Amino acid sequence: MTPVELSRTVLCAVRRAVDGGELDVSVPASVAVGPPGPGGCGDYASNVALRLAGQARRPARDVAEVLRPHIEGDPGVAGVTVTGPGFLNITLAAGASAGLVEQVLEQGTRYGYGDTLAGQLVELRVPYDTRAEIVADALVRIVATQGGRAEVRHAEPVNLRPVPAPEDPALLGHDAARWALLHPAAHDRPRISADHLLQRESNPLFRVRYAHARTRALRRNAATLGYSHSHSHGHNSQSQSQSRVGVPAGTSGTGVSPAPAPARFGTTPAETDLLAALADYPHALRLAARDRAPDRVARHLVVTADAVLGFQYTVLPLGDEKPSAAHRARLALAEAAGAVLAGGLSLLGISAPEYL
Repeated sequence: MTPVELSRTVLCAVRRAVDGGELDVSVPASVAVGPPGPGGCGDYASNVALRLAGQARRPARDVAEVLRPHIEGDPGVAGVTVTGPGFLNITLAAGASAGLVEQVLEQGTRYGYGDTLAGQLVELRVPYDTRAEIVADALVRIVATQGGRAEVRHAEPVNLRPVPAPEDPALLGHDAARWALLHPAAHDRPRISADHLLQRESNPLFRVRYAHARTRALRRNAATLGYSHSHSHGHNSQSQSQSRVGVPAGTSGTGVSPAPAPARFGTTPAETDLLAALADYPHALRLAARDRAPDRVARHLVVTADAVLGFQYTVLPLGDEKPSAAHRARLALAEAAGAVLAGGLSLLGISAPEYL
């Protein structure tokens, strides 16, 4: 189950409660879900009960308890817990994350696109300043992901004025210069230094681009071993695998049947962290477009990259281990993460190398 599907599930729960006379409120046009906050639990949380409490003239926790069984009735939901003043904390059923990975793989770098700004024209009036112009350039693409159209003009009154860079970032080169100006929040002064060029873990840009390169390397290495995530859909490539480097002659190199078991995700903390990052990416795009804040995309890419780097060592078989359905599932998750990293970097106008 994807965040969009879960939002619809919660909205349907509200509608059923209203139709059944359990709540006397107007059904909202949309319902937001996101990562649980402090004190929360599960995979996602929604504050819809707090939003409806005033209309219902009931405590938010009572509204949440009315909605809880309607949400739990969905087959993609394992359970719902009410916490705090009335937050609905939702745990997805086993296998629900497979739908998320499949969605990312199908949509590729367009994953996370929506229609929250559909038909809207966003005017970006900027000063003659390098950072403002680069922020506006990124926002044109980010606003478009949500169905809107942004126009950039040098005009008064200015409505987009990030803190200028203390010096010309051009000496850093195209990618590092853009990252140096886009990664900090608009009210923070960007740091222009050679640290952005260092290929080490202390450099967030390096971690993001390296994580993307690792997802591509994992795919190449898996192909060398004779398997890919496409096997999880029942595709058999035994004839191809026999010609791969490192596969013993006369063997398929897969060690699995042509009809593998369904993919399972979230079985380790590393997988759970990466799944959470992927699930939250559409929310990061919406906030970046709404708040005119490309730094939200940059920071989310760092979170995703760190999750990839913690997860990567589980993707390929170790030693004499044969590729299994679990390896294919992990490869699918890695490729989905690579799509998110490539898509996010592209929105910022930064390249995503396949080798690094």
